[in-house]
Amino acid sequence: MTAAPQPRRRLGLGLAALGRPAYINLGRTGVLPAQRTVEAMSERTHLVLDAAYANGIRWFDAARSYGSAEQFLSEWLRSRGYEDIAVSSKWGYAYVAEWRVETAVHEVKEHSLERLRTQWAETSELLDDRVDLYQVHSLTADSPLFDDLALQHALARLRDSGVRLGLSTSGAEQGAAIERAWELEVGGRQLFSAVQSTWNSLEPSVGSALTEAHTGGWQVLAKETLANGRLAVDPPAAMAKVAGRHGVSADAVALAHALAQPWADVVLIGPASVEQLMSNLAGCEIALSAGDLADLAPLAQDAATYWGQRADLAWR
Repeated sequence: MTAAPQPRRRLGLGLAALGRPAYINLGRTGVLPAQRTVEAMSERTHLVLDAAYANGIRWFDAARSYGSAEQFLSEWLRSRGYEDIAVSSKWGYAYVAEWRVETAVHEVKEHSLERLRTQWAETSELLDDRVDLYQVHSLTADSPLFDDLALQHALARLRDSGVRLGLSTSGAEQGAAIERAWELEVGGRQLFSAVQSTWNSLEPSVGSALTEAHTGGWQVLAKETLANGRLAVDPPAAMAKVAGRHGVSADAVALAHALAQPWADVVLIGPASVEQLMSNLAGCEIALSAGDLADLAPLAQDAATYWGQRADLAWR
C-alpha cells in the first residue's frame, strides 16, 4: 500500500454506521440522509470513502452483517480503480433486518461451517481478491469454532490459499477470547494472525492482551474507539477538558488516545458523514501529553458496566 502521512496511515474507516439504515452509534441519526434508502446510503458511503481516501486513509473495514457495506465498498473500488487500499471484512453475523430501521432483530450470529462457506462466497463475489484480512466476527472464548474441527480446517484452507485470517472481539471477556485464539493451531501454524478489538477511553481492559498479541507478531486493530459515539456526543468532563486544552472536539481526543497506544497498528473510526470524518481527523494532529493521559486514565469503567451500557444502546 502507498503510505499515508503519519499518523493517518494508521487509520481505518469502518462501515458499520454507513452500510445499513439502523445502528447503535450515537450522533448518527441527525447527519444521515432524510430518507435512508439503499441509494441514499450508497451515495453517502461513497462521499465518506472519497473524503477518507483524500485524507490519507487506506484501510477500509466491512462485514457481512453491515447491511450493504461490502456492496457499497465494492462499487466504490470498481469506480475509482484504487490499488493502494487494504480491505478487511468479517463473517459470522448475518444481516436479517431487510433494510428496516424498526425490527426486533437486526443480525444473527452463527459460527458454523455452513455460515463460513455462504458468507465467504458472498464476500468473494463482491470484493473478488481485494480482501486483505478476513475475520471471525465477535469471537468469544466459548465459540463453537474452538471445537469444530471441520470449520477449523476450512479456515486453514482459506489461510493456506493466501487469505490472512483474524478475529474480532467484543464483550467483557475479550482477553480470554484472544488468549484462546492465540493457542489455536491447524497444520502446525497459528490459524489467526490479526485481532480487532474494542478499545477506547471508557473500555481499555483488553489493552494488555492486545499488547501481547502485537508483541507476538499479530496485527492489532482497535475498533469502537469513540465508544459508539458516546465519547463524541456526551463526553466526560475530563475528556472535554483535554479537548479544550488542545482546541479540538472530544472525538478527536478519543481518537488521539487510541493512536497513543503503541500496540495499535490500525485505529478504526466510523463516521456517518464527511463532517464527522473531518472532526475525527483532528485527532491525528495532536499529541497527548503525559498530563493529558493522566487526566484520561480515570475514565476507564469496569468492563462489565461498560458492556452493559453498550447493550442498552438502541438501534435507530
